Amino acid sequence: MTHGRSFWLFVGPFAIGLLVFVYVPIGWSLLLSFFDARNTVTPSEFVGLRNYADMLTDGPFLSSLVTFSVFAAFIVPLTFVLALALALLVNQITFMKAFFRSVFFLPTACSYVVASLVWKLSIFNGVRFGLANTVLGWFGAEPIAWTVSTSPPWYWLVLVTLRLWLQLGFHMILFIAGLQRIPRHLYEAASIDGASGGWQTLRYITMPQLRTTSVAVLLLLLIAAYQAFDEFYNVLGTDRGYPPFARPPLIYLYYTSLGSGGQDFGHGSAGAMILTLLIAGVALLQGRVITR
Repeated sequence: MTHGRSFWLFVGPFAIGLLVFVYVPIGWSLLLSFFDARNTVTPSEFVGLRNYADMLTDGPFLSSLVTFSVFAAFIVPLTFVLALALALLVNQITFMKAFFRSVFFLPTACSYVVASLVWKLSIFNGVRFGLANTVLGWFGAEPIAWTVSTSPPWYWLVLVTLRLWLQLGFHMILFIAGLQRIPRHLYEAASIDGASGGWQTLRYITMPQLRTTSVAVLLLLLIAAYQAFDEFYNVLGTDRGYPPFARPPLIYLYYTSLGSGGQDFGHGSAGAMILTLLIAGVALLQGRVITR
């Protein structure tokens, strides 16, 4: 009885918070997706699957899903490879390992909003005083309007480098934890059997032993890619609103649910459910591929 009370004493507050702030809003959003709920969170008129049909035929919403599917297909493997490479490098060094591990992990503690403003106002400022344009000026190149240029779309360079800087360290730590769990005798046995270092040990020992960690990292990266909001909104947003290009699904749903044209929680909730199903489907497919 004492153990049961101790368990609920520690777990109870977190369970209540999870129920109130996560599961209840998700359930209520699912309910709203089947109703015509405009300017109210109280369901009024039941419309069935009409909200889903409207969202699946909505050009801007579908365009945002396609855009961010391409973004996820690019940023997920790039971050995965770079984080794994950093983890292998940091795990191999014997001098100041804790220092390098901390240096690469520190950006994770930075706010996405603060980092977005630094990238937008200091590094990729669209005038001659930005760091990137200053470096280009050393080579005689003209300044580039990084965040508003669509041909070519230089804003992707700003967003991708920002996201890489913010999330590489966290996933590197996950890989380092996985690497430290690999028994050393596997590498010793491979060396005795004549396996050469580097690629062979990476392919036949390291990567199979990192399968569980790899699946977890890929799932986290995939979910984070589709849930991108802060850096896109703060880098590309202006006092005139958010531009239609590179609009993430969450920003589109934000404008649908809370935009100036009226609060439409029915269509916004339906779009959120579609996005959730898309992430779940891609995640399941990705897990099956990695497992095989």
